[in-house]
Amino acid sequence: MTGPFDHEALWMKAKLFLNRAMDEDSRSFDEQALWAALALELLAKAALARVSPLLIAEPNEEGTNLLIASGLVKGNARFTSVRAKTLMARCHKAFKPFDSSEAMLIINGRNEYLHSSGAGFMAIPPHAWWPRYWAQAAILVTALDRDIEELVGSDRELTVTRHLEQNAKNLEQRTEALIERAKQRRQQRLEGTLPAKVAAEWKNAQYLSAQMSHSEAAACPACESTGLLEGEEVLGTDVKYPTGSFPSDEEYDPIMDISVTLTIGADHFSCPACQLVLNSYDLIRQAGLETEFEAPGDLDDIAHEPEYGND
Repeated sequence: MTGPFDHEALWMKAKLFLNRAMDEDSRSFDEQALWAALALELLAKAALARVSPLLIAEPNEEGTNLLIASGLVKGNARFTSVRAKTLMARCHKAFKPFDSSEAMLIINGRNEYLHSSGAGFMAIPPHAWWPRYWAQAAILVTALDRDIEELVGSDRELTVTRHLEQNAKNLEQRTEALIERAKQRRQQRLEGTLPAKVAAEWKNAQYLSAQMSHSEAAACPACESTGLLEGEEVLGTDVKYPTGSFPSDEEYDPIMDISVTLTIGADHFSCPACQLVLNSYDLIRQAGLETEFEAPGDLDDIAHEPEYGND
């Protein structure tokens, strides 16, 4: 019997659902999008479970799900996986450049379609929805060491490729538009021709910042002024311990000389000089900025224990 956390079984189910999602002849767009959204969650589970089934197991007080995922409990015990929000957050950290925010727009559209009177998937037209969908799904396929043809078949691979090309073009155009508009704003401000309404909305660095835990100064791709690159996710930790002889002073504590440097993933850039804001990893990368930066850490970063939960 195949386990509920088996990544191959999850992959096969995702293939089944995407086969239904790409059946244009007999399904409306909202039904197609529903099957595709379900498949995205399965692909996320498969990608994580391939690394370790524990990554998709819902922690509980008895530890039943973790025990099942680890293979220590067998039989008819019921396995419960983590929520979609947790899956996407973990994929965001594990499989760059997977964007959990974009993925959750798809998942929330599914939830709205199923559980409320809202528009659900219909809020975004199909020609815009599919490129955004495949941009995230393709990353999970790569994380599984598979390719698009294996997922949808050779007869539908070209359709997916066109969506991916369209998404790349959209990202390039949006980044260019943001940078060019920032250049224009700055020039208008320097010349005193900035419209009064726009001038009244001009924000200082504090209000442009995302107030993330870590930041570093970076040259703005629009005006070359000093902007702020920010991030929350710690990608790596470098610890340097004191070497050599220590002072004989009894009050000296060598722990105080430990140096901690963190590598941070960039998720936000802002420039107060031209008001440019790039609020995603993809935009930052497309603009040619560094997607990682170093920040000072402390002893708490070494001893940090990950929290369990689904938030």
